[in-house]
Amino acid sequence: METIAKQDQDYGKLQGKTVVITGGTSGVGRAAAEAFALAGCNVVIAARGQQGLDETVSLVRDLGAVALGVPTDVSNAEEVKNLAQQALQFNGRIDIWVNNAGVMASGKFEDIPVESMDQVVKTNLLGFMHGAYNVLPIFKRQGEGVLINNVSIGGYMPAPYSTAYSSTKFGIRGMVEGLQGEVSNEPNIHIVGLYPGIQRSTGNMHSAKYSGLDFKIPPFSTDPRELAAQMVEAAINPKKSIVTDGYAATMKFLYGLFPKTIINTASAVMRLTMKPHAETNTDGNVREPSDDPHRIYGELALPVPSKKTKTLLMMGVGMGLGYLYMSSSKKCERKRLKK
Repeated sequence: METIAKQDQDYGKLQGKTVVITGGTSGVGRAAAEAFALAGCNVVIAARGQQGLDETVSLVRDLGAVALGVPTDVSNAEEVKNLAQQALQFNGRIDIWVNNAGVMASGKFEDIPVESMDQVVKTNLLGFMHGAYNVLPIFKRQGEGVLINNVSIGGYMPAPYSTAYSSTKFGIRGMVEGLQGEVSNEPNIHIVGLYPGIQRSTGNMHSAKYSGLDFKIPPFSTDPRELAAQMVEAAINPKKSIVTDGYAATMKFLYGLFPKTIINTASAVMRLTMKPHAETNTDGNVREPSDDPHRIYGELALPVPSKKTKTLLMMGVGMGLGYLYMSSSKKCERKRLKK
């Protein structure tokens, strides 16, 4: 009971504050709109598709919060400027801005149309930069504000056969850490980097896939509502860097130890999912707004395992990678001695 009372007390700190959420109509963004509404915020939702905006605004209002939907393509600087202006007119200030909108294109680098690859960079990297560029001057005038960036564990390790996507995530992490230095003399302005693992969201259903790739969300993915709760917590108690779940923390640690082994193994697994002549090539939502479903959860490849099973699975992966690393080290040592 004490824990629940403390949580309610903390969430009360957000009552009446205004939050802007980009990419807010499905997946993690929709879960975030729901979570901030339940925390008592005024919610401004940005996305490209009008249908998704209407549905999510209705959801937020049904939860008892004030909501505004603003059609926005975050890759367009003028549209993000308009978003910031409308959010300011909505309630006179912006307290929290969540950079969340993102797209993904997977496949062999040379198989992805250059127009789609360029748009991934524009939406993911430039979209986050456009958000920061417009909201930081507002925060400085107010003397306070929290910019939350949903980066992904991809900011620390590349995603196999998603080179353009990985490039943007490494770039966003650079933006986050650079801005943290720039506002280090502003004690009440916070730049937060969130680094979650794979989400059990609609993101995979909407992503672009080439090279005969056809895959669904793996069972070790995490609940988007848990990440949304982390966003609310970050708005209350901001930190510079938050690795949000056990899977992300494990992969970050293991990639630091075995970078070549992990990316080579993950790439080999992805190659197994490639089906020659498969009719799977689709640009997804990279250049157009997402079609249905406008919901939080996507389709899993397998049922969600228990927490105990997830822990054992990650331990097995770690031990396997450790064995491969030790075997590789011994081979290298034997070769060195023979010389």
